[in-house]
Amino acid sequence: MAQIEQIAKAALQRESLLLRSLVQEFLRSEPVLADVATPQTNDQSVLAMSAALIELLALRTDQKPPVWTAEIGPVAEPIYLLKAAAQMKRLQALCRQESPEPLRKRRFYAPPDYLAFA
Repeated sequence: MAQIEQIAKAALQRESLLLRSLVQEFLRSEPVLADVATPQTNDQSVLAMSAALIELLALRTDQKPPVWTAEIGPVAEPIYLLKAAAQMKRLQALCRQESPEPLRKRRFYAPPDYLAFA
């Protein structure tokens, strides 16, 4: 089964196909999101992305996130989760304004429908 840390790394690397596949695999296992353990990593970006993704999936599956996610703050520099946002200013603005709240509060920016299939 895909682990949240793997999923977070795929998101940070903007590997959209891998990300989609890992999220689908993760959700097929019907996880109780509140029971997902804190990733064992010293990488703050991976930790913040893991927390943001778990909270996003919890929101979309009507579950509670694990308590550890509340302790994870934002990354130091904003990160756009779509490669195209680096060149396309209108897409960048859309991502900044409408990124799902669990992502935005940790300074990750994506379109409002990011991982909407979840």
